[in-house]
Amino acid sequence: MVSTGSPALDRIVDRLATTTDPKRRYEYVLWLAKKLEPLPEEFRNDAFKVKGCVSQVFVVGQLLEGKLHWQGDSDAAITKGLLALLIEGLEGMTPDQATNLDPGFIAATGLQASLTPSRANGFLNILKQMQSQARALAAG
Repeated sequence: MVSTGSPALDRIVDRLATTTDPKRRYEYVLWLAKKLEPLPEEFRNDAFKVKGCVSQVFVVGQLLEGKLHWQGDSDAAITKGLLALLIEGLEGMTPDQATNLDPGFIAATGLQASLTPSRANGFLNILKQMQSQARALAAG
């Protein structure tokens, strides 16, 4: 098993990696999407929009007492689920942990096999945006 440094992310990756049925992986991602809290309207702007995604994706990081806290939304269910996976996985990390997170864990989920190339690329772009925000928040 790949260790990401985040127990929550490790659990998600492990759960997806041990699921052999691609349909079940999709169902889990959609379930994560449904759990995502609504994003306040004031964050739905270009400052928080993920570039390079076909769907509309917004992600917002906050730094409270040295830990990252995330919110986000997407207009596409699968993309929203991928965002929710990252939000849950990176929640409570330090900016350093988030910034240094190896995107290799994405391959370990087995999701690429089920995602279109543009969705897989969007997944990586969401992660990169979150890492970029983590760097900016750490820099103050």
